[in-house]
Amino acid sequence: MNAGVAPKVLVCDDEQQILRALRVILRDAGFHVLPASEGEEALDVAAVQRPDAAIIDLVLPDLDGVEVCRRLREWSEMPIIVLSAVGDEDAKVRALAVGADDYVTKPFGPRELVARLEAVLRRASSTAEEAVIAADGLEVDLARRTVHAGGREVHLTPIEFDLLRQMVRNRGRLMTHRELLQAVWGPGYAEDTQVLRAHIANLRRKIEPDGGPRYIRTESGVGYRFAA
Repeated sequence: MNAGVAPKVLVCDDEQQILRALRVILRDAGFHVLPASEGEEALDVAAVQRPDAAIIDLVLPDLDGVEVCRRLREWSEMPIIVLSAVGDEDAKVRALAVGADDYVTKPFGPRELVARLEAVLRRASSTAEEAVIAADGLEVDLARRTVHAGGREVHLTPIEFDLLRQMVRNRGRLMTHRELLQAVWGPGYAEDTQVLRAHIANLRRKIEPDGGPRYIRTESGVGYRFAA
């Protein structure tokens, strides 16, 4: 964390034990925590305090956590991480579709949560797009639309390059199937996950060393994440 003013993080969870734990974990990591135990309270706190990021539980006593994310996204671009129980795949996908940036499954490790939070904050603070993105032996030139892996040029189809570009520009962030399909193919293909899987498989064969996955990580049933 940078020295100076501690980033403000809205934390909304109706389980007081988890809320207390999150306050301690985040405080020790250098964040200023704004707690809330209900969705409406979280929206009020966000409007008044203007946090730098939010961590929202998907199961709340008044509003659905997905609805909280949707309403926050109506006026704020701050990073949002959702907390979900194991097996809540549909809820995770819906939250990501309305604008959440990432998710952490309960029970979670403190180090993982802090790392995810720091990653979304770093991405939010980076406003200038890099012309060339390099990651562990892979080099993607966004302007020239060229890719080199391990020092050799890799020839991608236009669709494969557009997929890779979407992921590297959001590296570290989970991108849903729907998000990738809409960004690369358009709204009419939002449900065509088989097409997406086929192109991801081709892309992996071309850029991953020995089939990987070093760069493109699968989040089962949800989407893909380009390793930060």
